[in-house]
Amino acid sequence: MRLSAISVVVLCLISSSLQAADVWPALPAANGAVQIPAQEWPLKPGPRQVTVTVHYPSGKLANVTEKTGLMLSLHNWGGTGCGGAASPQQLADHFNVVCLCIDYLQSGDRENHPEAYDCGYLQSLDALRGLAWLEKSLVDQKLAFAKGRVYATGGSGGGNVTLMANKLAPRTFACSIDMCGMARLTDDMAFNLPGGTGLNARWSKDPTSPNYLSPDHQQIRFVGEPTHLEVMKKLGNSSRVIVVHGAQDDVCPTADAREMVANMEAAKLTVEPWFITSADLDGKIFSSTGHSLGNRTLIVFKVADQYVLPDSPKATVRTGASDFERREDIVYPTANGKFVISYAEWYPVGRFEKK
Repeated sequence: MRLSAISVVVLCLISSSLQAADVWPALPAANGAVQIPAQEWPLKPGPRQVTVTVHYPSGKLANVTEKTGLMLSLHNWGGTGCGGAASPQQLADHFNVVCLCIDYLQSGDRENHPEAYDCGYLQSLDALRGLAWLEKSLVDQKLAFAKGRVYATGGSGGGNVTLMANKLAPRTFACSIDMCGMARLTDDMAFNLPGGTGLNARWSKDPTSPNYLSPDHQQIRFVGEPTHLEVMKKLGNSSRVIVVHGAQDDVCPTADAREMVANMEAAKLTVEPWFITSADLDGKIFSSTGHSLGNRTLIVFKVADQYVLPDSPKATVRTGASDFERREDIVYPTANGKFVISYAEWYPVGRFEKK
């Protein structure tokens, strides 16, 4: 069958669009930013990319050695780069890691759009794609690095994304440091109800609304969901989760963090809580028992040095392959179906399947 000239042009345009959306960049030789393809966002269909900023030890790829690990430092709700999180260059130099900042979904735009705030699902998949790209790029270039030294940290919304990344890639991280992150998408946060927080994630109870929050989507966003913690335990999750939270945080309520920690402990996962009280305030590292906490770079050093410094006697290193290498599905059952996080293509793709 012969194609018309118009048909050929249309097919070429479609092909070019698909190829452009799937382009994965090369690692920069020095600190720099790249764009990677991201999973489609149903509220704004079409190709999507996110910015990944790379920070090497002393600023250069040439400084990566067999002892160098990988790390995420994730910004706050509506921020960009590493705003509200630990300094990526200080992390890279202090811990001997390649540190990534990810401008995940809805970065840089907290209130000026009608779409519901994702609250950690696609956002964590974006962050994990950045990490998967970094790992694969180093392997493809045959550059030696410490595969088991994989870490993540974030502040506020970035703490939530850190926790969700450990959930959706449960066999990848050796240590995750959450600073004042949301532990769950509560009703008051989702629907702007009076309650434990002033955050408004703009979800709807109306099943006909594009912002409708189903029980399943709310459940996957609960980091301390007991049935999901059981899945993580069975899969062999061994990441040490360090939870640093102000004892009087009314933005990301302390009660939610305490519930999450208690559920992790009940599931026999490795969790280390730091609930900051007035006795901890030193004016340098910790300066608040509320949401701000203090110097979030120094906080990471304070709570995680013994686990993340490469030469520490207590250094945590993941054994076994990462989820990117395993290329297996992670399945979390929910009220009306299941969420499947597929690593068949080495990077994660999430989907919901109804019963």
